[in-house]
Amino acid sequence: MDSKRQGQTIDVVIGGEQLVLLPEKACRLPQHQALLVADLHLGKVNHFRKAGIAVPAAANDRNTEALIQLLRQWQPARCIFLGDLFHSHYNEEWEVMGQIAGHFSACQFELVLGNHDILSPVQYDRHRIRVHRESLQVGKLLLTHHPLEEHTGWYNLAGHLHPGLPLRGKARQSLTLPCFYFGPRGGLLPAFGAFTGLARIRPEPESRVFVVADGKVLDVSQPREYA
Repeated sequence: MDSKRQGQTIDVVIGGEQLVLLPEKACRLPQHQALLVADLHLGKVNHFRKAGIAVPAAANDRNTEALIQLLRQWQPARCIFLGDLFHSHYNEEWEVMGQIAGHFSACQFELVLGNHDILSPVQYDRHRIRVHRESLQVGKLLLTHHPLEEHTGWYNLAGHLHPGLPLRGKARQSLTLPCFYFGPRGGLLPAFGAFTGLARIRPEPESRVFVVADGKVLDVSQPREYA
């Protein structure tokens, strides 16, 4: 897996395909003019606030503003969501997604269904979001929401787990950062959405790990001490 730095992003070759890892916790497939986003969880903030949990409403704005900025900057022909685009049942945030899809009409929005994507098919059709029920093959990559347990012959990119890498400093302080993780046969994208939490991972030997910190993507694949 070769990689090179491009400013605040990192180019890496994974499974025979070029990926550009972005500090917004998304990645590009430039040869396919595609933007990959995992676990946006639109509507999650509204879901918790409705249940009486005090979650800052500004998290909604951060999610949509970050997505809009990426679409403006890179102008992809395809925007592919690796599951959990929307968090739960219908609420007003779904209409915001519809406005985004309508504004960027030159982009085809696609969704590999995740466990939280429970809206009616009518809602996806209404906002012209193409749905893939289990997987989507793009070039040499097989895109899914849940990581595949069995090897299919294709390199599997998935979301769902919200990977975070625990790091420990010289003073024994620890911090868990969102990360891109690439193992020998499959990789994980970080959760794009705010207020999604992190699941601590322990990388396998020969894996590559890139954390997102201070608006940059950093290669931390060298030997390290895990928290």
